[in-house]
Amino acid sequence: MYPPPHHQINDRNKMIEVIKQYPLAMLVTVLKGNPLISHIPLIYNDETSKLVGHMDRNNPQVGSLQNGNDVKLVFKGPDTYISPSIYTTDQLPTWNYIIVHLHGIISVIDDSDKIKRSMVDMTRYLEAPDHEYSLAIDDPKMDRMVQYIHTFEIDITHWEGKFKLSQDKCEQDQINANEQLAKVNKEKINSILRKLSK
Repeated sequence: MYPPPHHQINDRNKMIEVIKQYPLAMLVTVLKGNPLISHIPLIYNDETSKLVGHMDRNNPQVGSLQNGNDVKLVFKGPDTYISPSIYTTDQLPTWNYIIVHLHGIISVIDDSDKIKRSMVDMTRYLEAPDHEYSLAIDDPKMDRMVQYIHTFEIDITHWEGKFKLSQDKCEQDQINANEQLAKVNKEKINSILRKLSK
């Protein structure tokens, strides 16, 4: 059975936590037999249990984001190579990761007030915890922006969590692997930002 049962997570609250911490989703749809992929932030609404997102109307994927259409989503958390050197037991090299796969159904939001409210809510969520910037619903720029974005909700129909965190290893090896995952991801971010900013 793949993935192994110990890497499958059925705890929806844990999957929601991944979505909230890593909201940039890979959105996959099909239009006229052509697979389309965009990377956009999607915000989980605790009250409706739906995801809300926006996309530039000029994006060709908008044609597939119509009422009742199916979508697939991937939310990717941290990942890293795990060297056997960090384990207390004899192991082989592996790769650990946190991934959430979702299937859902699109509902288009056409009401301009609801679109503006969703933009304000998304900005508030993404600005947390410091909230150094706020988007005002009565800002005149909002009326212009609404014309250029396609706004939608996604009703989630299937959840699948794949958390490969050395669960099949002894407790100390699991701790070591998680510490390695945290350490390497922080180092990777600093390293890639330095290289790309040159």
